Amino acid sequence: MNNTKQHRKYPLIAKELDLVNNCIDKTIQTKHTALQSALITMANNGGKYLRPSLLILSAKATKGEVTDKVIKLASAIEVLHMATLIHDDIIDDSNKRRGEISIQSKFGKDTAVYAGDLLFTNFFDLMLQTTDEHEYLVENAKTMRAVLNGELGQMKERFNIHQSLNDYIEDVKGKTAALFRLAAKEGAYFGGQTQYAQTMADFGENLGIAFQIIDDILDYTGSKKLNKPMLEDLTTGVYSLPLLLALKNENCYQKLAPILNKKYQMSKKDIEQIQEIILNSSAIQQSRQLALQYSQNALNSLEQLPKNPATKLLTKITKELLNRNM
Repeated sequence: MNNTKQHRKYPLIAKELDLVNNCIDKTIQTKHTALQSALITMANNGGKYLRPSLLILSAKATKGEVTDKVIKLASAIEVLHMATLIHDDIIDDSNKRRGEISIQSKFGKDTAVYAGDLLFTNFFDLMLQTTDEHEYLVENAKTMRAVLNGELGQMKERFNIHQSLNDYIEDVKGKTAALFRLAAKEGAYFGGQTQYAQTMADFGENLGIAFQIIDDILDYTGSKKLNKPMLEDLTTGVYSLPLLLALKNENCYQKLAPILNKKYQMSKKDIEQIQEIILNSSAIQQSRQLALQYSQNALNSLEQLPKNPATKLLTKITKELLNRNM
């Protein structure tokens, strides 16, 4: 695996991320050739290691120790994240992931399903090597359930132009924020500073929600060209925050509803029209304000931590995620 570029971005934890990289490399080995090729391809596709970074930094920020146990937990959470991405691409029939050909597109759906399943098994292997604490085995099982429930909630709301903002946030808490929450909480707890575990859990959840909202905004504003995932999401009935907020405006609703009611029959021209309506509304600014609110909640949690280089870096990462490509 080669993630040195990301490691250089955070020199404070470069050594620890190299250890995570090595651990994942060893963990995803399998005698099944097709699966091995798929897993190596996924691992090499430029993951940012954000969740492992949050886990390690949470241990350091709370003045805990980055032990071998912490490294394995950081590796486990990235393996779990990789598994969810592979399965997401299968469900969405996505051809691309991180700018590269997706696993399901390159190796076929069968291999992709097995690769995702094997990564889930790898995740539990790493967990069992790390802890026999019932509370945190349950915590990890709850996180997996939260991720699934978030995806199921999103599926339930497909093509629902009346979806509530509360339902949207609840789904985001599962499909995106749950792994952020787990990473930050485990970093503090297994770093040995259990008194900060809940503070870091709150930090991670708020950061994860802000992260997803910014992703939603970038679908519409990141480029003048249509964002491929946005096009796929709209035509499969997955409506993100800017669209949901625009639909709350009566004038925008009147323009958007007839287009959205075409569902799978929406054309590229229809998608471009939706993008134009949203960019000309207040929905992007409203979305950004909500992201700012959750980001500030995350920063408020960090204020409760000891002042040190890791806390400073977590603060910087939080602000960078809010302002990326904006």
